[in-house]
Amino acid sequence: MRESSSKISRTCSASFRRNVNRQMGAALRNPTVIAVLAALGVAILGGVMTDIGPWYESLKKPAFNPPNWVFGPAWTIIYALAVVAAVAGWRATRTSAERAWLISLFFFNALLNILWSAIFFTFKRPDWAFAEVIVLWLSVLALIVFFYRFSKTTALALLPYLAWVAFAAYLNFTVVQLNGPFG
Repeated sequence: MRESSSKISRTCSASFRRNVNRQMGAALRNPTVIAVLAALGVAILGGVMTDIGPWYESLKKPAFNPPNWVFGPAWTIIYALAVVAAVAGWRATRTSAERAWLISLFFFNALLNILWSAIFFTFKRPDWAFAEVIVLWLSVLALIVFFYRFSKTTALALLPYLAWVAFAAYLNFTVVQLNGPFG
């Protein structure tokens, strides 16, 4: 009896594991889950590299610099819109080549987004960060142009991201002007 009970337990346990693995696999193939996880990863890595400490506080900033608390909600909205755009874009693409471009453009943009935080805050080089933010802005523009072919609505969802990065670039430029040279 005991052996039979143990065998049933092992069978149920193996069945449960297979079911969980199947469901996890399906979730990880879901573009919404992937886009949300990617956005969270970029937000977390960028946040880890953003140190609002004594060095940043000591920088001269322009009068139009928003209070620090504005950046979190702004990026949350931007990342949410990027997730919507990524999922809608994924569904609008027709070929695996188009999907590969979509993933590549978003991946490149994510790297640039994280890199800006590292350059500005970790390496304390707003001058280099300004050069990098221009490339970041161009990567957002590339996403918009790419999406425009499939869905104008999807492309429009990224316009706040483009505007925010343009504002950040101007803010970055002004910080360089007020505090440079660096290094």
